[in-house]
Amino acid sequence: MKRVVINQSNYLPWKGYFDLIHDADLFIFYDDVQFTKNDWRNRNLVKGPAGTQWLTVPVGGRLDRLVRDVTIDVSGWQKKHWKTVQQLYRHAPFFGHYRALFEHVYLECLWPRLSDLNQFLIRTIAQDCLGITTKFADSSQFSAAGRGQDRVLSLLTEVEADVYISGPAGRAYLTPDRFRESGIELVWKDYSGYPEYPQPFAPFEHAVSILDVLFNVGPGAPAYIWDWRTGAEASHA
Repeated sequence: MKRVVINQSNYLPWKGYFDLIHDADLFIFYDDVQFTKNDWRNRNLVKGPAGTQWLTVPVGGRLDRLVRDVTIDVSGWQKKHWKTVQQLYRHAPFFGHYRALFEHVYLECLWPRLSDLNQFLIRTIAQDCLGITTKFADSSQFSAAGRGQDRVLSLLTEVEADVYISGPAGRAYLTPDRFRESGIELVWKDYSGYPEYPQPFAPFEHAVSILDVLFNVGPGAPAYIWDWRTGAEASHA
């Protein structure tokens, strides 16, 4: 049973994104599609005493380009992001645990393309910080044809998927009958029920970058992203 997720790369995505990765045997970065402005591709939320605020990678406003072709051509943003992260999380219990990783990302590397930055962060956090063993691939590696749902199905057929896991937003454009006809089970991801973790500065906010989870609970993060479901299922047995 091969479970597949296809999703665009996001900047420091929230815990639900990594929950999706954990569910899959293969996660395909869908980066040869059109870039969308004011979306999660180049920004995400972090939380401090004044509430949530955006970390935005400067990429300009052009829409006539694929995600993988989006360049970062403004200098200085990396140091600014790292300064903000330090200001908000330096007193968090596990900030020091991950400090070297993010200093490497922000102070030692140059990122000419948004997709390279996003994919490095996602892969590294998934594998090295969360212990996820899912395999990764790029959609451009395959010869999928068509547009929209047709292209998704073409990709899934090419990688011999048995199950496709989609976030709730997929209900707006995916047709379950098409998947049944292709012999692929369509599963909708449910993001409800996440437990709260020790997060300073009430009220609690789920929809923030994975940085918030890592810095506040460290290696215990999986308990608040997917492991909690085992306990919830047992309590209802």
